[in-house]
Amino acid sequence: QVQLVESGGGLVQPGGSLRLSCTASGSAFSLYGMAWYRQVPGKERELVAGISTGSSTSYADSVKGRFTISRDNAKNTVYLQMNSLKSEDTAVYYCYAEVRTHRYLEVWGQGTLVTVSS
Repeated sequence: QVQLVESGGGLVQPGGSLRLSCTASGSAFSLYGMAWYRQVPGKERELVAGISTGSSTSYADSVKGRFTISRDNAKNTVYLQMNSLKSEDTAVYYCYAEVRTHRYLEVWGQGTLVTVSS
C-alpha cells in the first residue's frame, strides 16, 4: 500500500508565501505523474499544477507565474512553492500521484488547509 502525506499548509497573509510538501511511502512502488489539486467547499476539486516523471510541468492559468511545482525523485516527494498568495487561493490542497506497484494506482493525500487572510 502506498500513502501520500502532505505538510506545509497554514495561515498566511495576502502576498505571502508557503511551500507544500508531499511524500510517498510504502514498499515496492514507482511514482509516475504527480500533481496538486485544491478544493473549496461547494466547488469541484481543481487541478493546480502537475509534473511528469521527467519534470515537465503544467499549471492552471490562475496560478501561472506564482506557483512552482517540483519533485525530488530520490525522496519520493513533490513540492508546491506558492508565492504572491491571494485570498482566492484559500482551499484544501491535495497531493495526487500515479503509482505502480503490482498494478496501477491513483493515490490521494489527506489534504492540507491553506488559508490566505489578513
